Amino acid sequence: MQPTIGRIVHYTLTEHDAEAVNRRRADYANRPDGPGNEGFQAHVGNHAEAGQTFPAEVVRTFGGTAVNLQVKLDGSDTYWATSRNEGEPGQQGCWIWPPRT
Repeated sequence: MQPTIGRIVHYTLTEHDAEAVNRRRADYANRPDGPGNEGFQAHVGNHAEAGQTFPAEVVRTFGGTAVNLQVKLDGSDTYWATSRNEGEPGQQGCWIWPPRT
């Protein structure tokens, strides 16, 4: 099946992905003036780790199975995963179709 814009898939974070998510969250939490109400996106949520799988929305396709994704994290923010390919369940840096139960 070909991915199309708006479809929900499952994406598994890489070490690099998790570091990027946690760095943004730490930057927000450790601001010198503290968290406030400036209107900026607050990057807060549970610690991200490589190998964790989250739902993601396909936002662009490149033909075949390469896509850009907005990963819905366990927190107030998302992660933009670009040029990711379909893979196997649990394969880091790849997406899969949600299993049917």
